[in-house]
Amino acid sequence: MTIADLHGLRIACQRSNSPVAYCALSIQSGTRDEGPLSGLAHFTEHLLFKGTAGRNATAINNRLERLGGELNAYTTKEDTVIHATVLKEDLAKAIDLLVEMAFTSTFPEKEVEKERIVILDEINSYKDAPAEQIFDDFEETLFAGTNLATPVLGYAKVLKKIRREHIVDYVHHSFVPERMSLTVMADESEARIASWIRRSFEKHNVGAESHSQPTVPTPLQLQTSPFLKEIKRKGYQTHCLIGGPAYSAFDPRRNALVLLINLLGGPAANSRLNTQLREKNALVYSVDASYNTYRDTGCFCIYFGCDHDHYDRCVQLVHKELNQLCDHPLSETALRAAKKQFLGQWAISSDNGESQVLAMGKSLLTHGKIRSREEIRTLIENITAEDILAVAQDLFNPNQLSQLAYI
Repeated sequence: MTIADLHGLRIACQRSNSPVAYCALSIQSGTRDEGPLSGLAHFTEHLLFKGTAGRNATAINNRLERLGGELNAYTTKEDTVIHATVLKEDLAKAIDLLVEMAFTSTFPEKEVEKERIVILDEINSYKDAPAEQIFDDFEETLFAGTNLATPVLGYAKVLKKIRREHIVDYVHHSFVPERMSLTVMADESEARIASWIRRSFEKHNVGAESHSQPTVPTPLQLQTSPFLKEIKRKGYQTHCLIGGPAYSAFDPRRNALVLLINLLGGPAANSRLNTQLREKNALVYSVDASYNTYRDTGCFCIYFGCDHDHYDRCVQLVHKELNQLCDHPLSETALRAAKKQFLGQWAISSDNGESQVLAMGKSLLTHGKIRSREEIRTLIENITAEDILAVAQDLFNPNQLSQLAYI
């Protein structure tokens, strides 16, 4: 893998032997960077597809799709990402389009008004998806008073106030090379990829910015205490989240927490929560645990949906599993099995080119580097049972856990 720098833009290229190529332009600006205009970052992402200095919306959509490729984008609380999948012979066109969209989008007024309606409908659609909305509501309460509280889609009443000039100003300050990474996985030489990126920068008049390196931010000071909220909602199921604040992307304890969360409620059918709540007791259809890292904090969540009558029992079983992890260190056999399973899942997921370029882009933006497979394997293999126990005792204390339920 080669890592380079162009006008502050961090570039990483991974060689593959596939006829398919993947590329992603990641921008370190998301929901937490939009100020009081909630939903501005996501609104901007939608409008990147609606016209550039050289193409209208139809031409943007047809540029790669007519070649059999795909173009997409998404927004998170910390990043905006535009990415493409194409045949390797069309990679130069894909890279050029990503650069063109990021640096020459024009945000036509009529498209702003049309897309506002689309996003308002997207916000309303969440009312029919409680299993998704509950995560936004949980973090809104957990991170209240901070710039992480706002949901990515924003709020309808604020979205109606956003104007074209707000979007132009946001892009002017946020979409700069020093806040970006461009990652590629393709059967192509790094030299040619770098030349294509350089040519696109020249073509679209992308200038140099002041260079900066990733820094470890000050830990976010949360203003909320652990909470228990139950919200009445019409529905056939009770939806519940149990969790709390966790380690940031820079905290070395995050590796042990990643392994612990996978053991507790990862995608495998033999996760502890799935075994207890579904396989042994048939109380839920789905249950899982997740861990999101941010630059200055993190959040872990346990989610389940169940019949209303099973809600209390499910909560009891979740706490039972958490208490066991706090009270007893993993045996050598259990720890070895957990590592084997996690590394297998990670290796299989890493075989997906799209997932890999997205992960590479995030790593470059956050840490300024990309760990090799050997480094990641070593980090996981070095986790001890004592590390797991310490993390569980630190985060799973019942007095520190928050709970939100739609009942």
